[in-house]
Amino acid sequence: MESVVVPDDFPSILSGTAALKKLEQYARVTVYTNRASTPEELIQRLQGAKVAVNIRAYSKFDESLLKACPSLKMIAVLGVGTDNVDLATASRLGIKVTNTPGFSAVSVAEHTLALMLAAARKIPAHERELRAGRWTRFPMTQLHGKRVGIIGFGNIGRQFAGLAKGIGMKVWAWTFNPSARRAEEAGIQFVEFDRLLSQSDVIAVTIKASEKTRGLISRQALERMKPSCILVNTARASIVDTAAMIEALQKGKLAAAALDVYDREPLPADDPILSLPNVVISPHNAGMTPEAIERGNEMLVENIISFLQGRLINAVSG
Repeated sequence: MESVVVPDDFPSILSGTAALKKLEQYARVTVYTNRASTPEELIQRLQGAKVAVNIRAYSKFDESLLKACPSLKMIAVLGVGTDNVDLATASRLGIKVTNTPGFSAVSVAEHTLALMLAAARKIPAHERELRAGRWTRFPMTQLHGKRVGIIGFGNIGRQFAGLAKGIGMKVWAWTFNPSARRAEEAGIQFVEFDRLLSQSDVIAVTIKASEKTRGLISRQALERMKPSCILVNTARASIVDTAAMIEALQKGKLAAAALDVYDREPLPADDPILSLPNVVISPHNAGMTPEAIERGNEMLVENIISFLQGRLINAVSG
């Protein structure tokens, strides 16, 4: 049987599942439930593997790793984002890469809504005050009738649009691939990037991370936003200029941010984001509901079994 290695099931979501048991019927599977301490240890874990299963974005499948694993023919990513994989080198070396599109769209969209509401209603700040014995009432934002601009309109963006409309928000979006048909199907409007930035009351980043989207929300983009705007990011930290965002939050040029993703994960205790009272945070867990995890594991295993049987599904191109 072919060797399949899961080098990064930490925190664990695949071990002990029905999906893993199914995979073990088709391949010899090795699962590591602790994080590799160095890139060299990650390489060592993958020696002899035909298939690498990438659970966590902290595992970097860069050029040096790919070249050091000559037996590797497939990287099966659990998730949509593949920004931790050097797709160009993988393609050049004949290594196939797959992902699991849409598996967590509902979960991430719900989390995006929750973060937006928490920031608008200042729920964490109110809770802190109450737990400290103080009856403090901060001014809040009503979202009904406000305009939310969605950056990226894939599975998550579409799901979130429906939720935002459900609480009475006006919805528009920007995407690399707008079309009248997509807009009509979703009941939204596609607009130019600058218009979305300057006229939205909330901006929700749901776009897939790639070289095209790295730094998309730049210092200049942040400067175009309203001082009353709430920025929500449940995509990837690389899309937003973090230093410029922090500065805008500190100077009152941005009302609030609600974040599930960070430049460094886990978020260090000394990260300046933690000192900002107008930031709502969660530990990159937007897609970690039981339903989403189960479906993601199922899709992951389906991708691998299909590959071992000579068929490639959910392929990602470099």
